[in-house]
Amino acid sequence: MSNSTTQVGESSERKPYRSHRERQRRRILDAAGRLFEEHGIEGVTAAEIVNAAGIRASTFYEYFSNKDDVVWAIVADVFEEGAERGKRAMDAAGTALAKISALLEFMADDLTHRPAKVRFMAEFDAMYARQWSPERLLSLEAQVSPGGFGYFSSLIREGIEDGSLRPELDPDLTMHAVINAVIGAQRRLASLGSRVELEYGHRIDRLFRETIRVILFGLRAT
Repeated sequence: MSNSTTQVGESSERKPYRSHRERQRRRILDAAGRLFEEHGIEGVTAAEIVNAAGIRASTFYEYFSNKDDVVWAIVADVFEEGAERGKRAMDAAGTALAKISALLEFMADDLTHRPAKVRFMAEFDAMYARQWSPERLLSLEAQVSPGGFGYFSSLIREGIEDGSLRPELDPDLTMHAVINAVIGAQRRLASLGSRVELEYGHRIDRLFRETIRVILFGLRAT
């Protein structure tokens, strides 16, 4: 038998094994996601994830070293899915201002239709601030978006050049400030939910879209 035939045979044999492992991994992540939504990240143990997934503890540890690894795997999924959807929304826009508007509208859509995901990320932020290193997050962001945050700087430069953004904006600071402000508002509103609505007398989606409107007004060229 030739080497090429052997390699093809080995490849075809490994495909079901890889598919099985991916299904098992997804089973663990889905079970963890449901538990995190119901009890919060810190209210869930690795043993509870094992039970909810209907697997053995030894199977869990084939894929993850501990609960933290599960949390980071879910965050990676959130980043990848968000980056893909955000890129599609921005690619359909024309000017830089329209691209930024599309990105912020994408975040508003998440708050309205995927509040559990946003709440998860808010809780992740709190835990990240206490117990995880910036290097780990930077490494994950680099995997998901190899270009990093340099894209945001280039977007501001593009907007200054096409006349849709104010010329005095700082390309290296503006979009970072915008993203941090919008993410902070989005995750706070998702976490507090009805409490904010009672406090301010408006739905959280309306409050968030007003935040977006004000930010865009500040960016738009006069």
